[in-house]
Amino acid sequence: MLEIEIENLDTHKVLRPCGEIDAYTVAQFRERIADLALEPRLLIDLGSVPFMDSAGLGALIGGIRRIRDSDGEVVVACGEGALARLLHTTGFDRIVPVVQTPDEALTSLLHSDSSG
Repeated sequence: MLEIEIENLDTHKVLRPCGEIDAYTVAQFRERIADLALEPRLLIDLGSVPFMDSAGLGALIGGIRRIRDSDGEVVVACGEGALARLLHTTGFDRIVPVVQTPDEALTSLLHSDSSG
């Protein structure tokens, strides 16, 4: 089962999935990230995602592309477990900043906005 929380803050939104993102839950994840396609700043907190398969990774990349196409900024926080290794191994971290904690992600997100 996948639960997805969206937190609306003054400076940005946070997408916080909790649970596995795989073939069974990817449609729900894809839909929620698509809902945020026009957000100027999005922090994706994957700290509560123990597993993501290739379908989940594809949905994540597709969602980030849509946000970037509308000039939005995205940062991903995912701790340092298997998911972090997956994101680094696949080169995902060359597409979008990947950091360990939501606090680091927020710093990166707000800094990228002021420097651009």
